[in-house]
Amino acid sequence: MVKQKLMAPDGAPSDVERIKRESNYLRGTLKEVMLDRISAGIPDDDNRLMKHHGSYLQDDRDLRNERQKQKLEPAYQFMLRVRMPGGVATPEQWLVMDDLAEKYGNGTLKLTTRETFQMHGILKWNMKSTIQEIHASLLDTIAACGDVNRNVMCASNPYQSEVHAEVYEWSKKLSNDLLPRTRAYHEIWLDEEKVAGTPEIEEVEPMYGPLYLPRKFKIGIAVPPSNDIDVFSQDLGLIAIVEEGKLVGFNVAIGGGMGMTHGDKETYPQLAKVIGFVKPEQIYDVAEKVITIQRDYGNRSERKNARFKYTVDRLGLETIKEELEERLGWSLGEAKPYHFDNNGDRYGWVKGIRGKWHLTLFVEGGRVADFDGYKLKTGLREIAKIHTGDIRLTSNQNIIIADVSAQKKKKINELIEQYGLTDGEHISALRRSSIACVALPTCGLAMAEAERYLPGLIDKIEEIVDENGLRDKEITIRMTGCPNGCARHALGEIGFIGKAPGKYNMYLGAAHDGSRLSKIYRENIGEEEILSELRVILSRYAKEREQDEHFGDFVIRAGIVQATTDGTNFHA
Repeated sequence: MVKQKLMAPDGAPSDVERIKRESNYLRGTLKEVMLDRISAGIPDDDNRLMKHHGSYLQDDRDLRNERQKQKLEPAYQFMLRVRMPGGVATPEQWLVMDDLAEKYGNGTLKLTTRETFQMHGILKWNMKSTIQEIHASLLDTIAACGDVNRNVMCASNPYQSEVHAEVYEWSKKLSNDLLPRTRAYHEIWLDEEKVAGTPEIEEVEPMYGPLYLPRKFKIGIAVPPSNDIDVFSQDLGLIAIVEEGKLVGFNVAIGGGMGMTHGDKETYPQLAKVIGFVKPEQIYDVAEKVITIQRDYGNRSERKNARFKYTVDRLGLETIKEELEERLGWSLGEAKPYHFDNNGDRYGWVKGIRGKWHLTLFVEGGRVADFDGYKLKTGLREIAKIHTGDIRLTSNQNIIIADVSAQKKKKINELIEQYGLTDGEHISALRRSSIACVALPTCGLAMAEAERYLPGLIDKIEEIVDENGLRDKEITIRMTGCPNGCARHALGEIGFIGKAPGKYNMYLGAAHDGSRLSKIYRENIGEEEILSELRVILSRYAKEREQDEHFGDFVIRAGIVQATTDGTNFHA
């Protein structure tokens, strides 16, 4: 059989490709423009390069119109995202982030849906100091938002078993080994001297090449039965296979991703598909080769269609698998059986191995701040001061105080009591199962509210939940301010995507374990319609559900929405 010649899609390269090509391996004119105090902003070309350095220029959209009236430029500030594989930080690193948020940010930290920190509100002239202090704490922001491999996720609690600890080490290795090799970051932010006399022809980016990837690339490692990292939403998902308590390898899943564009049926969320099994020591090789396939065949012309999932769907799963095996020089093993129960977090104290304890605390919308009557940020700071284990950020925007000795547990409980921190036991299971992206006022893509609005909406949904005796029923609910999908809306049993201020598309029917996408139920509706629809559906669910039936499964069985079996029929 003649091997099919693979081709990237035709078409003129998108403008981003020009910027990357002209940037001298991501340097651009960043060094110079960051010193310019005439404006708090930076030129568009440099802003697009900033992504590769872990940052986006944003402005406060609450103030935009007023500032325009006053003939002032927008209230520019930078968002900075930390690279933190597996979501693990030391208490010392937590204290650094807490301090920087006060000193240079807007006084709060956002825990992201990819297990890391975002800091908002940093002014241009404070960026360098912020990055240097992050670097001094042994963290960095390299490539945290660019067209390269993003923060590698892994199952949240590595000390619950030996396997988790192992998996975390693999996520760290993948993240470090897949970093861009250019020294641009170190030169611009850390004052590293450019080596004189380096020949210009030197291959600076051995894997990514000068153009990097056509779009971002996401990797996540799950440890069944928990799918807390939503392994099927990743470009490359690794499912840990454990036999007799030992990690024997990973099932490999490719081609997931949540983003799409409103009104463009050629774009859609997609689930990763399992293509085989590999041993632990083979995963770097697999990851590298998968990334190079996307580098060579991803769509460099149409950015909206440039994610790896579209490359997989265009070329076909089998074709990609053949290409991968050819590049590897060996074949993947047959996928092994596995089972997921859910894609949420386990709250409260959990006893792990070696007599250590782990506490998962609920953080609504992932926003760490001091609120009236709820000093979350201060409480976590005081815990970090005495804690000797790890602090772990979960992909559901919560926090785990991990690896706590029995002696320390008592002291941490006292602080929890003192500051009124909570594992969410007193709130509904629906709220505990909620995720929201940042959206307004800072995210430039947001079309509607998410983080600021969802808690208030849940207040009203809780009344319906309580009326129907569903307070303790876990139903995943997720809201994004735009279709980019940072809060993985298409994997929520109830999902909302912002269309315009106060208006959302409403989706239903994803699987509780993250293995099936949702389907649109109502388009462009406001709060009144949302609540009246949920009043009917949740009441039916309470009365008609089968034993242990999840909400997402029920709405499909009841014919309220059709099951979405693949991203390609998401819009059908």
